[in-house]
Amino acid sequence: MTGNNHRPPLYRFGQNPNPTAWPSRLVILGATGSIGTQTVDLVLRDPERLQVEALTAWSRVEELGEIVRQLEEAGCAASPWIAIGDPEAHERARLHPLLGRRLLPPGDAGVLESAGLDSVDCVVNGLVGAAGLAPTLAAAGRGRRIALANKEALVMGGDLVREAATAHGAEIIPVDSEHSALAQCLTGRQPEELERLILTASGGPLRTWTTERMNRATRAEVLAHPTWEMGPKISVDSATLMNKGLEIIEAHVLFGVPYAEIDVVVHPGSIIHSLALFQDGAMMAQLGQPDMRVPLLYAISGERHEPLKTERLDLAGLGALHFEAPDDERFPCLNLARQAGEEGGVMTVGLNAANEVAVEAFLKDRISYPDIHTIIASTLDGLEPAAVTDLDHALSIDTWARQKAAQCLTVQGRGA
Repeated sequence: MTGNNHRPPLYRFGQNPNPTAWPSRLVILGATGSIGTQTVDLVLRDPERLQVEALTAWSRVEELGEIVRQLEEAGCAASPWIAIGDPEAHERARLHPLLGRRLLPPGDAGVLESAGLDSVDCVVNGLVGAAGLAPTLAAAGRGRRIALANKEALVMGGDLVREAATAHGAEIIPVDSEHSALAQCLTGRQPEELERLILTASGGPLRTWTTERMNRATRAEVLAHPTWEMGPKISVDSATLMNKGLEIIEAHVLFGVPYAEIDVVVHPGSIIHSLALFQDGAMMAQLGQPDMRVPLLYAISGERHEPLKTERLDLAGLGALHFEAPDDERFPCLNLARQAGEEGGVMTVGLNAANEVAVEAFLKDRISYPDIHTIIASTLDGLEPAAVTDLDHALSIDTWARQKAAQCLTVQGRGA
């Protein structure tokens, strides 16, 4: 890498996979979401090596109760700790025969307590959005291995996570398929060997649409991702390519690579999950069927390729692989995120907050698809670049940016 005057990477270059002591005891943050349920599936497949110590959810009490039932019947959990974010749902959980036995306090307090439990080997952070930062810091502060699917934690507080992980010896292993792919390509390598990182993007459901047609895109059309089954928020981010912009910031924090040396290429098949280009021109890629259980197990196991029954690639049947450059004009959120990342600090906090507000408004049919970019850009116009000093500072900027984005909704005549 050249010209890298940035802070050191979170990723531990030069190290080989760290052996895991089995069984590995897990906390699953966001257990009823996409990442959470796929983690539960991994546990149910291998109950002798994976055990669950705690589960969190926002409000899906019945779904969480069913997860606990399945885990206990399979011998993967014995009365796990439960954290419920929504106060009303917490009351319902208190009366649930499986959830009320070891119920932690409601709201953020319970989630933070679960992330810092002494009996845990690995915290799987499958939370969505800004809610993932504080639990990541709590787990890092206890020196835990963190299987991190919550990219927003690094977008909002990359420096804070780095400081906590360094001070307490925590491992941050990415679960995003792109960053997991890069970690697999970089295992045992040194930073000076690397020339560029190349993130692949599916292009989302609107990849071939004209600008005029994109401006009329409906919620159902935006959520119809051609490759991955994901939650609504990340599906919208994939359609706008904001998800890839956030991943550029995440890659910068994880691997310490300057923004000018992180590229994006559109790869609709989602077979190559990302690539690393080295100083001698050699390029390494990680290939596989789209299946989030692969990067999840890779992270939980400490960057080891453990046995897992998944669909294998048929290269001859696959045939050609297609690539194209992203269209910055039709997908302006990509460069908006890159610019915010280069400015750093509070700008990435504002970027993430405004995006969350805009996406939620779009999902509620309050704004049109192109309004997402407009609201984010208008919010960032009100911020001056500055470093994020601590968690309270990050959360205060997050609050300000959400209020500013909400005002932008009102100005456009689409208030609540």
